[in-house]
Amino acid sequence: MAGIFRLKGKVQNYAWGGTHYIPDLLGITPEDKTYAEYWLGAHVNAPSVVESIEGPVNLDAFLNLQLEASLGTKVQNTFGRLPFLFKVLDVSDMLSIQVHPTKAEAEKGFKRENDLGIPITASHRNYKDDNHKPEIMVALSEFWLLHGFLSENKIVEVLSTVPEFSGLLPIFNEKGYLGLYKAVMEQTDAETELMLRPLIDRILPLYRSGDLRKSDPAYWAAKAMDGAPASASIDKGIYSIYFFNIVKVKKGEAIFQDAGIPHAYLEGQNMELMANSDNVLRGGLTPKHVDVPELLKHVKFEETIPNIITGEWQQDALECIYKSPAPDFELSQIRITEQNVYRSKSHSAQILIVIEGDVDLSDEAGTLLKLGKGQSAFIMADCDYSIATNASAVLYKATTPDL
Repeated sequence: MAGIFRLKGKVQNYAWGGTHYIPDLLGITPEDKTYAEYWLGAHVNAPSVVESIEGPVNLDAFLNLQLEASLGTKVQNTFGRLPFLFKVLDVSDMLSIQVHPTKAEAEKGFKRENDLGIPITASHRNYKDDNHKPEIMVALSEFWLLHGFLSENKIVEVLSTVPEFSGLLPIFNEKGYLGLYKAVMEQTDAETELMLRPLIDRILPLYRSGDLRKSDPAYWAAKAMDGAPASASIDKGIYSIYFFNIVKVKKGEAIFQDAGIPHAYLEGQNMELMANSDNVLRGGLTPKHVDVPELLKHVKFEETIPNIITGEWQQDALECIYKSPAPDFELSQIRITEQNVYRSKSHSAQILIVIEGDVDLSDEAGTLLKLGKGQSAFIMADCDYSIATNASAVLYKATTPDL
């Protein structure tokens, strides 16, 4: 029985996406729309399609027919489903500021909203499922993001040096991170306008003249408002740009977002691997629903020291694993040339995507898949397989760590 199958993902055309990176990766002609994400997984909102022996079938249905053979006994017993969702992202405009709940809080919130009869598709619903959503990303280009609160000293420096924020310093000194964040997020629109309009008016000309660096929060605050009508309300997410760490991740480096860490992607392309969930509590830079009381329940109100993960090269010197605390997933990069062959045995389901080059993927049953740039494969549990190339190739692999 074959253990490897071609896999085709689904494109998501969210407004913040770019126009060319994902079409170029997939080898498709771009249309007049944005291409934000390419999903590889079994999420019910956009399941990938497996080229099975019986023909094309959605990955969630394919797994349900042979759950233990696909996932392996340990993963099936622990999760009961494919526990991760794999994505390519192209971030052109800033994503919403967001935080993800813990597994326990997701289960409670999902049940509570179900009991209240709130439809899953309702715009004001907070919990779309009962799962947590830790996530790790590896940069495919220079990548910028917001990641957790600044240290106390840096917050004090921001509140002391940005003239529009001087009135917030006593609040932080007395009530800390929670008091500061709660104060700005609970402002009326008029109060936000009064405090932030002078700031935006001051920094927009600097942004438009190219005088701001990306390491400066003013750059991203101005970018968020650039092009907006003069009558447009100012988003409270502007505060977070000044209160959170602005992090630059170099190509090939990774960062992990755990439950409770507020964050937002700002610009660049990445591979993202997460628990199979769509639970997002938003904190601004979005027209979507922002539930401030619910948001405040889940944010970690403490300083975050960004931890850039460079990965651990394995003994074969071909695979670099980006380890995280999440039991749901493990992300790795595979680099091969014509002089070497990558060999592995899957202990659970795996998804591969080729980012550069062309490869031959073969399994012990004699199945051979020729995969080019942007093409993907699904690998069953307990499958011996190998990857070879005639030149050089870079792939990313998603799986579950050995439990």
